[in-house]
Amino acid sequence: MDESEHASMIETILWTDAGVVMIDQTRLPREEVYVTCTSYQQVAEAIRSMVIRGAPAIGVAAAMGVALGMQSAQTEDDFEQICSTLANTRPTAVNLFWALDRMRTKYRALSGRPLAEVREALVKEAKQIRLEDIAINECIGRNGAPLVPDGKVVLTHCNAGALATAGYGTALGVIRAAVADGKKIEVYADETRPFLQGARLTVWELQHDGIPATLITDSMAGHFLKSGKIGCVVVGADRIAANGDVANKIGTYSVAVLARENNVPFYVAAPVSTLDLTLASGDEIPIEQRAASEVTHVFGVQVAPENTMVQNPAFDVTPHRYVTAIITERGVARAPFVESLRTLGEECF
Repeated sequence: MDESEHASMIETILWTDAGVVMIDQTRLPREEVYVTCTSYQQVAEAIRSMVIRGAPAIGVAAAMGVALGMQSAQTEDDFEQICSTLANTRPTAVNLFWALDRMRTKYRALSGRPLAEVREALVKEAKQIRLEDIAINECIGRNGAPLVPDGKVVLTHCNAGALATAGYGTALGVIRAAVADGKKIEVYADETRPFLQGARLTVWELQHDGIPATLITDSMAGHFLKSGKIGCVVVGADRIAANGDVANKIGTYSVAVLARENNVPFYVAAPVSTLDLTLASGDEIPIEQRAASEVTHVFGVQVAPENTMVQNPAFDVTPHRYVTAIITERGVARAPFVESLRTLGEECF
């Protein structure tokens, strides 16, 4: 498998001789700017500040951050410091820790080998994780496309597209695959306050691909789910517990409840690396708390009074009872999720 075999129209992240290059998602859609990280600390900051975001993309970035850091590091202590710095960026997306564990396994398998060989192998592993992610997303798309009803609207929340992955996307991958199959669909994208990933990123991606997209505010979801226009909801995930509880961008839980109330199927699209079978339920998933300024300000403009008290959880957990199915590269899991996800997890791990 080479770089061109699974090329993406939108290059989210690449390994280059100059460093790790990623599109700056904080500046989309107004500017399409790429940044080059030349140290693992810069990769960590890019993850923390959401220059790169989306669980699978964060995993790829973390793997590349390890490989980048080890280009100048010398010892196992250095390696562990690199992994620790990257692990402390964002706590909810399990793909971050999955990627670090995979890089750690590769590093330990190279124990005693010349340092130049270790460095080369880590770069190769990070690049392979990126390529595998794109191929996995394409499989998710193929598995999910049959679930998308023809001639209807698909509602999505946040951004689970090429920008949230190494390419193609999970939830948007399902939509892309359905369109490729000839289905006539359009997409309603929740704006996804407070970081506006739906407005800034999802609509930008869909326009990029020529897929009809309509932007709605988060508070409009119930209105349109009741209208009968929406054939299904498809979202991504940052961590999925053993019982099928799903952590995803804040606001997902509300959409899932509204979908159930209006008998609209609610699908989650995610790779098996997003499964965390060590957690019995979503109650155990750590929820990232982000800066109050994301709520009190919009693009640097203050919209709330001074000294406003703010709560800003980045994610919520949707109980499994609201999830119709979980679409992965290894198949579609349905209730009881404790059994179906365990089967998929055993195949993967």
